[in-house]
Amino acid sequence: MTIHTEHPFDTPDEDRDPVRRLRGRIGGTVSLWTAGAGIERVGLTVSSYLVATGDPGRVVGLLHPDSDVLDALEETGTAVVTLLGARDERLADVFAGVMPAPGGAFRLIEWEQTEWGPRPRHATTWMGVRLDPGSRRDVGWSVLVEATIEHAEVGVEDAPLVHRRGRYQRATE
Repeated sequence: MTIHTEHPFDTPDEDRDPVRRLRGRIGGTVSLWTAGAGIERVGLTVSSYLVATGDPGRVVGLLHPDSDVLDALEETGTAVVTLLGARDERLADVFAGVMPAPGGAFRLIEWEQTEWGPRPRHATTWMGVRLDPGSRRDVGWSVLVEATIEHAEVGVEDAPLVHRRGRYQRATE
C-alpha cells in the first residue's frame, strides 16, 4: 500500500476551470449572510462580497442562485452580514453546507434578532443591510445583489476567518 500526499479524487490542475482557480487564489475574509426570523431564519457563508464606502455605504455580494438566503433577502428585503473570525470555522462550514449540524445551523450558537435578521450574539462586527430594488443580476454561476448599509457596528478586531484556495488560512498582518 502506498500513501500519497495528494487527494486521490482531486481533479488534475490541467482539467480545472482556470477562472475558478484564479478566483480561489484571490481569497477573502468570510462573512455570514442571515435573513428571516424564527423558524424562517436562513443563512449562507459568503466570501465573494465587497463593501463600498459612501453616504450611504453599500455592500455587493455574489450569492448562490439556489440559496435560501437569496430567497429570504428578496422576500424580506433585509439581511445581516457578519464578518466571521478565526474561531468561526465550524459555523462557516455549517452555513456553507459542508458540515452537518444536528438540530439545525441556528442551534450552534446564540443569536440576537435584529430588525434586519438574526445576528450571532458573539459577533462584534456586522452590518444590517437593505436590498436595493431591482439590483439582482445573474453573474456567472452566481447572483449579484446590491444592498444599502443601514447599520454598521465595528467591534474589537478579531483574527479574521480567511478562505483561499478551498481552505481556511491564517491572516497575516
